[in-house]
This record gives sequence, C-alpha cells and structure tokens, in this order.
Amino acid sequence: MPQCVIGNRLATMTAWLHYELGNSISRIIDIFNVHLPVKLTPGGLTQLWHRLAEIFTPWHDEIREKCLASGVLHGDESGWRVNGQTQWLWCFTTQNETYYMIDRSRGQPALQEFFREFYDGTLLSDFWGPYDHVACAATQKYLVHLLREFRRVEKYKDASSDWPAFRKRAKRIVQDAIRLWRDHRETLADDVYARRCALIEKRLDALLSETFTNAEAVRIAKRLRKYRDALFTFLYHPDVPFDNNHAERSIRPAVLARRTSHGNQSILMSVFRTLRLRGLPPTATLCADLREFILTEKLPTMERFTLNG
Repeated sequence: MPQCVIGNRLATMTAWLHYELGNSISRIIDIFNVHLPVKLTPGGLTQLWHRLAEIFTPWHDEIREKCLASGVLHGDESGWRVNGQTQWLWCFTTQNETYYMIDRSRGQPALQEFFREFYDGTLLSDFWGPYDHVACAATQKYLVHLLREFRRVEKYKDASSDWPAFRKRAKRIVQDAIRLWRDHRETLADDVYARRCALIEKRLDALLSETFTNAEAVRIAKRLRKYRDALFTFLYHPDVPFDNNHAERSIRPAVLARRTSHGNQSILMSVFRTLRLRGLPPTATLCADLREFILTEKLPTMERFTLNG
C-alpha cells in the first residue's frame, strides 16, 4: 500500500493474527521485530489496520447483504467493552457468512440498523425481547435455552407445587420434537411425519391451556404462549435447526480473541470469519485482492469465491 513500510502480505498477516487469532499488539510486535529491519510500532499497526478496514468495507457490506438474502439466519449478541464502556457485539451468521456489528445498544435500534427492510427468511434467536420487533417471514427460538431454563429453575428457583409436573411435560414435549426432527425427518413417510408433528403441537396446546400456581411455571408458560408460533418451525423446515450451535461457534471466537487482543474492528473480524467459513486462506486472499485494489482502485467482490476454495 502507498506510504506503507511493510508489504501487503505482512500487513494482512498482522491483521489476521490480531482480529481472528486474538494475538495482542505487543505480541505481534515482539514476533516480527525480531526478524524485520523496519520496526513495527503499536500506532503504526493500528493505523495500518484502519486503512485495511476502510479498503475492505465493501466486503463487510457484501457479507451483510448475503446474510439478509439467506433463507436461514442466526442471531446472537454478547457484551463488549470499548474504551472502558459497555457495548454489544451483534453476530448474524449463516453457514457461509458471519457479520459482526459493534453497537452501543442491545435493543431495537441495533436490530433496526441491521434489518433495514423485511427479512424474507427464518430468523433464529433466543428469547431476548428486541428480536420480536424484526419483520421477517418466520422465526425459530433456540430450544436449548428453554431446556437450560428448566435446569436453572431446578437448581436455583422455587421448584415446589406444580412445577415438577409442568417441567416434566414441557421438557418431554420439547425433547420429543427434537427427537422426531433429528431421527425421523428423512425416514418416515410424509403423512406419518405430519401426524406426529400434529400430535406434538396438540400436546403443547393442551399444556398451555392449563393454569399453574408455581411462579416459575406461570412465567415459562407465559413465555411459551407468547412464542407459540416460533417453537416448532424447525419441524417443517429441514434446514432450520432447533439449537444455537452455529451462532455460538460464530460469536465465541470473536469474544475469546477480544479478551487477549482488545481489538474492536468488526469489519476485519467479519471478513476473516467469513473467509474461514468458505474455506479460503485469509492472508493470501486479502493480499491478492489488496494488490488488485492498489492497481485498479477497485476491490473485487467476494461473490466470485467458491465455497471450500
């Protein structure tokens, strides 16, 4: 890059080490200053990474558009510290793209920033209220959060009165739905599978029609009634999971890297994570397209990349 004291390959490698692998600036400097005739500095690296982020902003925008064009989209969020202030890392991910966004809000304003128009797909999320305001074709709530809530009540909350009976029935309904989707979706005849899905739906409706006295049973039953139509979407769509495994696999590396690197560059984080999902070598890919940008002042799109290289 113009006025840069190190080459493109080394520049992209330092960014990859910092924003995906989580190496701190001091560690990167210690590694490379042993071998380089020109010494790296914290300020120089930070300026370099900001220049890279500016160049690859179109890729960040492209990742967002690909996420919004997908049929199934996972959403998750986690606390994030920026200059000592609490902010939030939002993660929207598919099987092939991951879009990170750092925002001061954990509520509706952040979601409005990402979902600027109707999302014509299935949005998977936890039971966090702001997701209710997203306009989308369908939703699926992470059922593992519900099963986790059952365990939490058993361990820490009031589990007296009619809680055991409620928990047993609700947990069994959820587990039977998961087992039906996981073990029999491809083996049962369509009419048999449809009848079993209808039976599960009927069992849940029967449970929610009852009245409970235990406070925790009342609370969770209220939640299930509110999100009734978002509990079993996965039964009717083979590509929609019931868990948040993919979302956690996508947001966890960024959180772990942040703890050691203290990096806050969501653009480069998104680019590197998406390249990993697509099976592309990060530094070689960025280096080649950075060279093209320098020569033509136009960054090639990510669209041409095939999955798994």
